[in-house]
Amino acid sequence: MKILVSGGAGYIGSVTVEVLLRAGYQVTALDSLVHGHRAAVPAGAEFLQADLEDRAATREAIARARPEAVMHFAGYIQVGESMQKPFKYLGQNTLAGLNLLEAAVEAGVRKFILSSTANLFDRPERIPIDETSIVRPGSPYGESKLYLERVLGWLDQTHGLKSACLRYFNAAGATDERGEDHHPETHLIPLVLQVAMGKRPNISVFGDDYDTPDGTCIRDYIHVSDLAQAHVLALRALDQGSRTYNLGNGNGFSVLEVIRVAQEITGRDIPILKVPRRPGDVPRLLADSTRIRTELGWTPAIPDLRRIVESAWRWHQKHPRGYE
Repeated sequence: MKILVSGGAGYIGSVTVEVLLRAGYQVTALDSLVHGHRAAVPAGAEFLQADLEDRAATREAIARARPEAVMHFAGYIQVGESMQKPFKYLGQNTLAGLNLLEAAVEAGVRKFILSSTANLFDRPERIPIDETSIVRPGSPYGESKLYLERVLGWLDQTHGLKSACLRYFNAAGATDERGEDHHPETHLIPLVLQVAMGKRPNISVFGDDYDTPDGTCIRDYIHVSDLAQAHVLALRALDQGSRTYNLGNGNGFSVLEVIRVAQEITGRDIPILKVPRRPGDVPRLLADSTRIRTELGWTPAIPDLRRIVESAWRWHQKHPRGYE
């Protein structure tokens, strides 16, 4: 089967390309390289450079790749930035997704997987969060993902496009060859490791007075290769219909736990700078992934924090300047 992976030069997209190739699929990685890295694309994949905001270029890319299924990772991903620049997310993110969907439907693509987000659940009414939880986006970024989920629902009805919306929590870790190299970096684990490498003077801890055991926020970290494997399983299941899954470990780790584990693994001091809470942060965000575990047999292969951080540390040591 031929798969087109948009955002295939990005963090999660490139790892998913790697996993798809190992599973025997023919893969085309599509990326604008605005934030992606050409060096992240595995050698066995075809690469096409195109901007999904360009409707004609998107159609041309789909025509060249002739995919039977599409996985959509491309887009702007910074929640905080989306609060400052809502039109970049409500406009450009949704436009890119619509262009890709329109081109895919016109080309006869029958299967589509959307990289969605836990940011759909702002201040959830219960923890852990399952698929029946009330959807209330926490930012324009989350709203842009929800809009595409709704579009996919209509395209199933109108065109028979079967889709999976995978709402994952905190992607983390690395494979031997692929890891996080964002500019700017906003994710906790790579930021902490940058402090260990001497690239930052300290790590900011936003609030230490939450209702948690150590006062810092608790989040659900899931290894990037486990996320990629969930995409493969979801793709195979689309013959039985569209579906939505929440993806996470179900195990929560606090900010201070992440820092402590990173210090133990790196053997280096990681100074902490305590700063006020960030608006919108909630004490706990944990996924209930029972549905995908039950329906598809998905089980995280790397569930513990130590192994997740160790994999990221190995990659950063091997690539101290990222993909440069």
